[in-house]
Amino acid sequence: MTPDPAEATIGATVQGVIDTLLARIEAGEYQVDERLPAERTLAAELGVARNTVREALDVLETRRVIRRRAGSGSFVAQQGEEFRNSTGSALAANTSPLHHLVMRGILEPEMIRLAVIHMAPRQIEALGETLSQMEQVRTDATAFARQEEEFYRQIAEGSGNPLLAACYELTIDACRQNFRAAMLRRHLTPKRIGDYQQRYNTLFNAIAARDIEAAVEFIKLHLVEEQKLLLQEL
Repeated sequence: MTPDPAEATIGATVQGVIDTLLARIEAGEYQVDERLPAERTLAAELGVARNTVREALDVLETRRVIRRRAGSGSFVAQQGEEFRNSTGSALAANTSPLHHLVMRGILEPEMIRLAVIHMAPRQIEALGETLSQMEQVRTDATAFARQEEEFYRQIAEGSGNPLLAACYELTIDACRQNFRAAMLRRHLTPKRIGDYQQRYNTLFNAIAARDIEAAVEFIKLHLVEEQKLLLQEL
């Protein structure tokens, strides 16, 4: 049987570290807002490489179980059981990259069409600020992905449809989980980051100009490119 791509992207050793840290959080060994031990300490304690611990922390951060503070370390954001018991998070965790892309294909064209119609000038201005922050990223794949998520989130909120925005938030959650971290490392090279920045600049200009046809056509073509990228993974 061919393994689910969403499961195959997290190695067994990394998953073991994730499970161990989640178990400790659930047991109350690490409380909410408590700082986790340093990567070096965890690596020595668990008998794994430091980069393995870092990758496990990346996954826990994308799942919003921990949060990182620059220069201070990693802190517990929610109890592990809260994450495991969340219906939305559980659904997102079991969504494959292919199912995720199919859902994007359903939601994004209509979401962007509505955003072009309904976004207030202040929302478009905020979207432009997010794009500017995105364009400042050169090599940091994780930082770029966060700005990219915020860019799409603002468009979803700008659609004026709270239910659509909530559905799209779930697709963001799915994207941040199992498969996204591994794909980031392989595909978000500095060159591809630059390509995406140009694409999103084109999309922003279409939204700002209230050009529905151009904006929707852009996202359809962009999704085709995303599909080609995904097929290279499978």
